[in-house]
This record gives sequence, structure tokens and C-alpha cells, in this order.
Amino acid sequence: MGYVADRWHKTRHRPDEPECGEHKGKVATKGHGKGKRWQARYDDPTGREVTSVWATKVEAEREITKQEAAKQTGSWLDPKAGRVTVEQFARNTWLPAQSIIGRSETEYEGALRRYLFPEWGHREIRSIKPSEAGAWQKLLVSKYGLSGSYPNRVARYVRGVFRLAVIDRVISVSPFAQILAPALESSACHPPDVAEVYQLVTAAYHDRYATMIELDALTGLRSGELRGLRLSRIDFLRRTMLVDQQLVYEKGKGMYFDELKTGAGLRTLPLTQETVDLIAAYVARNPVPATGPGAGLIFTMPAAGLIGESTIDYALKSICKRANVEPRHWHELRHHYASVLIGGGENPRVVQQRLGHKDVLTTMRTYAHLFAEAEEKTRDVLDAAWADVRKAASGAESSETSGRIPESRGHSGVVAQLRA
Repeated sequence: MGYVADRWHKTRHRPDEPECGEHKGKVATKGHGKGKRWQARYDDPTGREVTSVWATKVEAEREITKQEAAKQTGSWLDPKAGRVTVEQFARNTWLPAQSIIGRSETEYEGALRRYLFPEWGHREIRSIKPSEAGAWQKLLVSKYGLSGSYPNRVARYVRGVFRLAVIDRVISVSPFAQILAPALESSACHPPDVAEVYQLVTAAYHDRYATMIELDALTGLRSGELRGLRLSRIDFLRRTMLVDQQLVYEKGKGMYFDELKTGAGLRTLPLTQETVDLIAAYVARNPVPATGPGAGLIFTMPAAGLIGESTIDYALKSICKRANVEPRHWHELRHHYASVLIGGGENPRVVQQRLGHKDVLTTMRTYAHLFAEAEEKTRDVLDAAWADVRKAASGAESSETSGRIPESRGHSGVVAQLRA
């Protein structure tokens, strides 16, 4: 339980402690009877003593009653915890609590340093108001000129800082609680179709890049996952590929192998026979190096050198020019893979798992327009199926004019028993 003590007594002790000769005869200071002379003391939920000063004994007792009640209901907040600055809490508490790899931590810290700390870094975290939170989000566009999905991403980091502060009982409620996040603007992707990918493969000026383009179109790997792919991760018998690492670049560290960005990125991909044969043929022509920086990797530069992201980006742009097609980014081959799955009728959950997205919402948001197109194809397939059955039931011959014939339908005849 808490207790109240006259703050200006030179010597103080708990009521349950025996007084010794030293504590007898309390002498008031010059400040006795002036200002906040009553001190409220109580133990927080961890047993640590907390103190505060008040002008009257009644106020001090009221504070103790309030804090004891808060401890009982689980709503207790350390009055001093909210005094930590926004920058201190973000750097020392929020960042270490994120389950992210080193490169992502650098990205997160950079976003906070550029867009949050200049505005609120020196402020106590408890001082930020909802009106200021909404105004800060608008600054991301009006002052810092962010566009596309980046305002939403930066706001997501900052909202996470205050969300953790609530969970840690540093503040009672986040100033962003009733403030809508910036709209997530994402432009529809228009990946190359199969014919264009084939053009790129045939126009490639090196066997390495021809195979990498085709393999990426057949697996949807990220650039770092493809460049860091080891032969040991291919199971030729079961026709699977284990994706468990990536080759990344970080300023000051250079290129190195790192774990995947999220747990969902760790995945086992089923491979088509064409994909297995593609890898086997390439390895037969280009044996995997046993030593050097790229030891064990399927794709390397001469002398087992590692392939940088800028290297394959430049190669792809050159190949696009040779193929006389619009310039493409390497990531668009990943979009191509997704478009083929969606066009073939795969559900969003399967597409998410194949791509290694963190959640299905990311998949739906990125490829919303492709799923919409797939829905239209589904309607055509249903129309065609029922039109054929009705024609067969009426004795009429089925024709392609009755509805769209799906490409997946076999060319052999089908016998179906119909109810009379």
C-alpha cells in the first residue's frame, strides 16, 4: 500500500519502520509549509517505489488511491514513463522489438530519422496529440514529397512505435488511434506475357541471363533469391525448390547471404518438369563452382563471382533493347509468374504461398486487377459448361458459339449421364 509523508521533513521513513534515535525530533526546513510539501509513495506492479509531490495531504492520498485502483484493474501507467522522448523510445525500444533482418532495420531506422525525428524526436511521447498525428501524416506528402505506397509505409512504422508504447504502458492511448492511415496507392502492374518472356529468352546475349530469365518466369523468385539459389536446394526427384536465403547488398558490408525478409518467404516451390530440365541442362553446361565466393550457387559470374542486382538489371534492359520490347525491371518477371497462376485459376492463398508474401492481403492488393480479370474468365467457363449441358439435353450439338471453351479442356469426347 502507498503512504503519505511530509516532503519537507529532513528525515522520513515508512510508517511500519521503527523509529531510531536518529529519526526522532524531525526538523522542518525553510520550505516547510510552502508549495508542494506532501509526498505520495507507493509501489508499482513490479515492486519499484514511485513517488510524487502534492500541495495538500488530501491530494497525495487521492493520488495513492487512484494508483492502487489502477494496479488492481490492470490499467496502471508509470507517470514518468511517458516522459521518454519519441526518438529514445523508437530507437531503444521499438526498433529492437521488431523481428526483422539487418537490412530492414536499416530501412526502418532511416525512415524514422528522415521523417519522424525532425518533427517529434525531442518531444515527450506522451505529449503528442491526435490532431498533431493527423497533421504529421499530411506532411509526408506536402513537406517531404513522398508518393505512391511510401507515405503509407512510413506512417505504418510510426504508428507501430506508438502502438508498442501503449502495449508497454508508456502511454494510455495512441494519438493515431482514431486517425486513418494514408491511403495505400498502388498502380496496377502489367507484366510481360509468355510470348514476350520467350522473346527475352531468345534475345539474351549470354546463356546465364537466358536461363535466369526463364527460370524466374517459371518460379517467381525475387532477384536476391534467384542470385543466391544453391544447387543443393533443388530436389530433382521430387521436383521441388527450397527457398531459404537471398543474396543482398548493404552499404558498408557489400554483398552477403542473408535470411529471408519474413518467415513467409521461407517456402518450398513445386517445379514443373520443364523447370527441372532447364536447371539440369544449365548445370550440365555450366558446372556449379566448388570454391570461391559463389561456391554452390547455380548462377555466378566468372571465377565464381557473386552477381549483383545492378548487373542483372542492366543485362535485362540490354536484352529488352535487343528484343525490341519496352524496358522491363527484373521484378516484372515475378509479376509474370503471378499473372500466369492467377490466369490459370489459382486461388489467392496459393499465389501468396508461391510468392512468399507475408499475408494474402499483400497478394490481393498487388494483383487485384488480375484477380478481377480471372473472375471474368470464371464466368465464361461456367456459362460455357451450362450451355453445353443444356444443348446436350435438348439433343442439339454443342458448338463453340454457345460460350467460351476453356483452354484447359481436353480435345477428346466426353460421355455424361443425364437425368430424364
